[in-house]
This record gives sequence, structure tokens and C-alpha cells, in this order.
Amino acid sequence: MEQNLQLAIKASLEAGKVIMEVYDTAFNVELKDDKSPLTEADKKANDVINSYLTATEIPIISEENKQTEYSVRKTWNTCWVVDPVDGTKEFIKRNGEFTVNIALVKEGSPLLGVIYVPATKVLYFADVSKNEGFKAELNAHQTGVEDILNIAKPLQPKKGNSNPVQVVGSRSHMSQETMDFMESLKGDGNQVEVVSKGSSLKFCLVAEGNADIYPRFAPTMEWDTAAGQAICNAVGIEVISKETHKPLLYNKQNLLNPWFLVSKTN
Repeated sequence: MEQNLQLAIKASLEAGKVIMEVYDTAFNVELKDDKSPLTEADKKANDVINSYLTATEIPIISEENKQTEYSVRKTWNTCWVVDPVDGTKEFIKRNGEFTVNIALVKEGSPLLGVIYVPATKVLYFADVSKNEGFKAELNAHQTGVEDILNIAKPLQPKKGNSNPVQVVGSRSHMSQETMDFMESLKGDGNQVEVVSKGSSLKFCLVAEGNADIYPRFAPTMEWDTAAGQAICNAVGIEVISKETHKPLLYNKQNLLNPWFLVSKTN
């Protein structure tokens, strides 16, 4: 396995461990300048992940790091894109649907992706260059990489067309545009079933064949999507900008994503 992917897996598991230590306490919630919530888990997980990734000497874009000026970032050929706790709202609700997201990006495109679900100890990881994506259900956060490889199962998206069409909807962000999109599917003669998940698990649902399509017509940041896009791309699922009609790109001047659609390659 690619050395950077191994490192990202180890970082995600260690971050998951510290996240769950906070999850099991009466933690405080702060509000950042943009009014999004922040907990001790976000900070501790970010410290853990940085401690692993800085050893690679590859620069890091993380939600919880101070962002580097674009005049510097634009010179980066390769970078990590990290969300230490994706789905902080789900963490606060204690519904278990939050993740650790770590991706390695080269020239704007995700190469490697890791999504770890600390509450259930489920790990998704992928190498886009090898067209390989896997899911592993762990017994402990401290599981070794070799053991993970022994139990990991290949991700298999749905084949062919299905009816009803399973559309991934957010627990926290169901926009009017998303509801309009589902109505348009019905207009084409499809039945529609909504599958709800929080955080980057929405990408995983499509990648593992538990949903057909994920429309995201609401704001996201690069760290929300990079790992999920890597996992989807590795198994033939595209993440297409509604603005450019091309795959989402990373380390842009503006780290805000355009709206996008996650679906099978035609």
C-alpha cells in the first residue's frame, strides 16, 4: 500500500480515538467567526493529524489550521486536505454520523482518501491511481494496517439503473434546490427514495452501493469533500461541479466548493 495512504489511515484512527474520548464527556461547544460549531474534539483531532502529516513535509489545508495565503498555496503541487471532524453538528447531536476526512491532492485532483467513522469504527480508504476503494469494520481504533488490509472489502457501487432511485439527502442541509432535483427525477418516471446521512458518509453511501446519486446544492468547503471524492473516483463514481461540469478541484483560491453532483460514470 502507498506509504502516504498508510500514514493517513494511522492518523485517522488515532484522531478517532481522541474524538471518542471527548464524545464520552460533557464537552463545550464554541462558535467560530462563521458561526459554525467547534468542540475540543475538533482541536485535539487536528493536533493528532498534523503530528502525523507534517512528517511528510507536504503542506496541509485543514479546516482547523490557519489558512495559508493563496499567493503561497498556488505554488503547491501536492497538499493534504483535512477535516478533523466532519459533521460537528452530528457530533454535538451525538448521532454517530461524523467522520475524520484526510485526502492527498495533486494538481487539484484527489489521489488518496481516508474517511473514518469513530463512533462505529468503520474505515473507508482508496487509492485513485489503482482504482481501488475499500471498507473495513474494525474492533478497535488501534488496529494495525496489516490487520485492516486482511479484513477490508472492496467497495462496489450499484450497477445499472435502479428504480426507485436512491438519492442521498443531508440530515442538516436539505435545500429547496435538492428537493427540486428529486422532483425532476420523478418527472422522468422514476420513483425516488431518500437516504439520509450526515457528514462525508454521503459519499460513502454511493461508493458502496447503498445509494445512486448525491446532489449537493448547498455550500461545502474543500475539506468536506476531498476524501469522499477520492473514494468515489477510485470506484468509478464522479463528483461533478454544477458550475464547470467537470470534477471538483482543490487548493483553489476560494476554498468554497461550487454545487456538485455525485453519481456513476455514464
